[in-house]
Amino acid sequence: MQEKKEEDLQQALNKVFEVGIDEVGKGAIFGPVFAAAVVLTEKNKSILKQFGVTDSKKLSSKRRKLLLPKILLLSSDYGIGQSSAKEIDKLGIRVATELSMIRALKKLKEKPSELIIDGPLLLRPWDGMQKNIVSGDSKFISIASASIVAKVYRDDLMERLEKKYSGYMIFKNKGYGTREHLSLIKKNGINELHRKSFLKKSNLI
Repeated sequence: MQEKKEEDLQQALNKVFEVGIDEVGKGAIFGPVFAAAVVLTEKNKSILKQFGVTDSKKLSSKRRKLLLPKILLLSSDYGIGQSSAKEIDKLGIRVATELSMIRALKKLKEKPSELIIDGPLLLRPWDGMQKNIVSGDSKFISIASASIVAKVYRDDLMERLEKKYSGYMIFKNKGYGTREHLSLIKKNGINELHRKSFLKKSNLI
């Protein structure tokens, strides 16, 4: 009887899904903003926690790359979306970030009944239930997993873009406005993947 109860509880836990979503690259001055949505069961959340899944910013690049295949294997589903530098300049960063999140959610096999979103801002185009969690990537494993997935995929793209857009140390700064990156823009000018709207604020263009 006890075994049956435990089995029922286990099956119930496997049916409870948590869907976390997070973005990466919002504050960069080069390249797209990325978002990832990750769907996890209660059981797999605890396994990933044991593996050391936490906020991607607290992990080294090497650690994130090691955790990525584990997250993808243990997730019931996941989706990745992005919004380009051109869209960021045209629509503004908030709308472009929302667009990247909606694109990630559209890649899921089923529409989630509820979303858990990192940060205080509502995902305005989403018509389902949603919860906003400030510092959610350090409180919810699904959000932490989404932040790792988005970060690894975006960093990988930055490393590949270095070949086409050399001279800006993109492989190193990952598109963020470091002092070195800004001085290289002054030296080499801007390219098509720089966010003009961000650089205008820095008085670089």
